[in-house]
Amino acid sequence: MSGDQIFQMFAYLLPALITGAVAFYFFRLHTNNEEGRRRYLLHKDAQKDTLPVRLQAYERMTLFLERITVNNLVVRVAPKTNHKSDYENLLINQIETEFEHNLSQQIYISEECWNIIKTAKNATIRIIRSAGMSESDNADKLREDILNQAMEKSSPSSAALAFIKKEVKTLWD
Repeated sequence: MSGDQIFQMFAYLLPALITGAVAFYFFRLHTNNEEGRRRYLLHKDAQKDTLPVRLQAYERMTLFLERITVNNLVVRVAPKTNHKSDYENLLINQIETEFEHNLSQQIYISEECWNIIKTAKNATIRIIRSAGMSESDNADKLREDILNQAMEKSSPSSAALAFIKKEVKTLWD
C-alpha cells in the first residue's frame, strides 16, 4: 500500500468516524435524558403515594404539640388526688404516653423537625417539674403555678408548631 492509498482510505474513514462519534454522543445524551425523565416520573409517583402519609404525620405531631401545650394539658388533665407530686407525675405521664404513641411518625418527618418536637416535649416537662418545686402544697395550687409559669413565657410547643408549618409549606414548593 502506498502512502496515497493510505491517505485515501483515511479520507474515507475520517467522516465515518466523526459521524459515528456524533451519533454516539447524541445517543448517550438521549439515554441520559430518558433515564432522568424516568427517575423523575418514579419520584413523582412515589411522592403522590407518600405525600398523604407525610401530611398525616405532620398532622399527628401538630395534635401532639397542641395536646402538650401547658395550658391545654392542665385544663384537660384534672388531678385525681390532692397530692402535688401525684399530679406532677400524672401530667408527665400524659406527655410521655402521647409521645410514645407518636414515635413512628419520625420516619415521615425530617430529623430536624423531630428533634425540635422532642425539645418541645422536654421543655414542657421541665416547666412542669419547675412548677413542682414551688412551695405549693396541693395539686390545685400546682395547677395554678404551672399556668402562671406558662403565662410568663411562650410555650415550647409554639416554636415547634411554627417549624412544622414552615416544613409543610416546603412540601408545596
